[in-house]
Amino acid sequence: MALVPSQVLRVAILLSYCSILCNYKAIEMPSHQTYGGSWKFLTFIDLFVVAVFWIIYAYDREMIYPKLLDNFIPGWLNHGMHTTVLPFILIEMRTSHHKYPSRSSGLTAICTFSVGYILWVCWVHHVTGMWVYPFLEHIGPGARIIFFGFTTILMNFLYLLGEVLNNYIWDTQKSMEEEKEKPKLE
Repeated sequence: MALVPSQVLRVAILLSYCSILCNYKAIEMPSHQTYGGSWKFLTFIDLFVVAVFWIIYAYDREMIYPKLLDNFIPGWLNHGMHTTVLPFILIEMRTSHHKYPSRSSGLTAICTFSVGYILWVCWVHHVTGMWVYPFLEHIGPGARIIFFGFTTILMNFLYLLGEVLNNYIWDTQKSMEEEKEKPKLE
């Protein structure tokens, strides 16, 4: 029996609900303390996937997600991979406090990940002769270098945005909790 979109959505909602319960310690799960480990701060970078995919898709679908793929990957699954990620990023940001490493360590990790991924994409092209992302075939080597540089800068910007939003949300919440705990002077 194949999964239908409504079943996948139900499972996603159930898993999200369980994640929220674990976050608020309504149920105790040992994996809660180690989820994501030291890489948990990369979650907001998922916004990069959503933004870049849909920008290129809107510009020219064939460059990132050829119509041929519709025969193998239904539209609802494409949205599952490239659209529904966004609300869950925002929900997680609101429900999970992320402890970011020092800014230099975080940016170094983001740059290392980005350069590693770019090298992997280039290696796959070198070995197979095909680009993992079809739009890379349509741009010249100089434009590829500019694109890879831009994506690395964008990922760093999104990392910093995630850090700022995380600090804003959780510092504000912490301040509100401290206000509630203070005895009122009459």
